[in-house]
Amino acid sequence: MLRLGAVSYLNTKPLIHTLAEQLGSKGTLSVDLPSRLASDLAAGRLDVALIPSVEYFRGQGYQIVSDAAIGCRGPVWSVRLLSRVPVPEIRTLALDEGSRTSAAMVQVLLHEMHGLRPSTVPMEIDQTVDDVDADAILMIGDRAMHPASGVYHEIWDLGDRWCRWTELPFVFAMWVARPGVEVTGLSEILESSRDVGIEHFESIAAAHAATHGLTKEDLHRYFAENLHFQLGPGERRGLESFRQRATAIGLVPDLNVTTTAYKRSLGSDNDHDLH
Repeated sequence: MLRLGAVSYLNTKPLIHTLAEQLGSKGTLSVDLPSRLASDLAAGRLDVALIPSVEYFRGQGYQIVSDAAIGCRGPVWSVRLLSRVPVPEIRTLALDEGSRTSAAMVQVLLHEMHGLRPSTVPMEIDQTVDDVDADAILMIGDRAMHPASGVYHEIWDLGDRWCRWTELPFVFAMWVARPGVEVTGLSEILESSRDVGIEHFESIAAAHAATHGLTKEDLHRYFAENLHFQLGPGERRGLESFRQRATAIGLVPDLNVTTTAYKRSLGSDNDHDLH
């Protein structure tokens, strides 16, 4: 049986809503933090995992196994930069410790848009923004979706900033297999689970909204308008652009990623229409 792992965040709910059921005897599903999933995949404790895109870049011989993914084509709501100073004056940046991909994303944008390389400090899961001594703070997930306390010069929705700056979608996470894992038939299951989840946004939102301090309507809108769950040609170009940009400033290693296997996993579709 295949051992699958998924991120334990709200944005994964539509992808895994019926996944355990659809896997049946083909595999098992567990949920955990992104960093633990990446470690378990690298160590062989998982065969396939929904991991952050940065962890895919850092892996060796990993293969994207499905076009089910988590991305955005504009404002994402759940990934924000809160700046206490004008953005060009940011010298210290607090990074939500739950984030790896968004941490790289914000550093790429600050560098490219303003020539900044701020020093970084961690923001722990149990800390509030008032506890953090930094010019700017990256917040992700549930706590980024609530109104920010404090006074800020600028608040960025990083999905919106990325898509406007690069004119490409952004991919936060996708299903990846470690080398040597037999995944025949798995993509169809992952994509079917995604499709069922999309059809049931309303019931998924009703089940999870209150426990995250959101209304059902807000969470439904988040799934339907802020997130995109398909790894299409535009997303693949956005993923490759992110890898190149993050590599250029030393956030991910240059692992000879122009290999045939990497190109095949990203696809070779030349369609330039993001929609």
